[in-house]
Amino acid sequence: MSTDSIAHRLQTVRERISKAEKEAGRDPGAVRLIGISKTQPANAIRDAYEAGLRDFGENYLQEALTKREELRELDICWHFVGKIQGNKTAAIAANFDWVHGVDRIRIARRLSDQRPAELGKLNCCIEVNLSGEESKGGVNPEALPELAAEMATLDGLMLRGLMVLPAAADSFEEQRKPFAKLANALRSLQGINDSLDTLSMGMSADLEAAITEGATMVRIGTAIFGARHYE
Repeated sequence: MSTDSIAHRLQTVRERISKAEKEAGRDPGAVRLIGISKTQPANAIRDAYEAGLRDFGENYLQEALTKREELRELDICWHFVGKIQGNKTAAIAANFDWVHGVDRIRIARRLSDQRPAELGKLNCCIEVNLSGEESKGGVNPEALPELAAEMATLDGLMLRGLMVLPAAADSFEEQRKPFAKLANALRSLQGINDSLDTLSMGMSADLEAAITEGATMVRIGTAIFGARHYE
């Protein structure tokens, strides 16, 4: 196996996750790995699948639908990660198992209404904007309880937890801070319903800090697939 193969890089990421789980006192296998495959070709996803990965995250809807069709024979769990436009909710609701990044009740209602009943409820995480940056998506922490309470009433959705995309930080301790805030926010919401069990946080550069603070899903792109293929 070459050191630059997807299988090799995937194994390296798994070893990092296992080490971080152990050092944080977490149970082995507590953290679910999502391969962020946006801009990557379908054959790269197939390589990762053959190496045992089953969860893949996409940001661009049309690209994702094309790859989903190419890989339709594979038992993949598809995650939509990123900002959701209102005119794309029907396709997202019909073609994904998870959505990371709901931050408006209007979008949540559309996803719920447009989720095909035969697929069961759509798993959703609310994106939280902890930095206050207007350029970033996510609900403000002050508005989070109201949005979570409203989403918990929607028949087509299963509110599972929270997601964050923090600014890059230079040190491990600085990386931990937003993840700790998100974990505290989740604990404060868990009285709403007992399905709130997910912290979607941590990427290639900061997965150890996220796992230390309780991540249950990490979203890893370049560490598995290498550089993105932007046209």
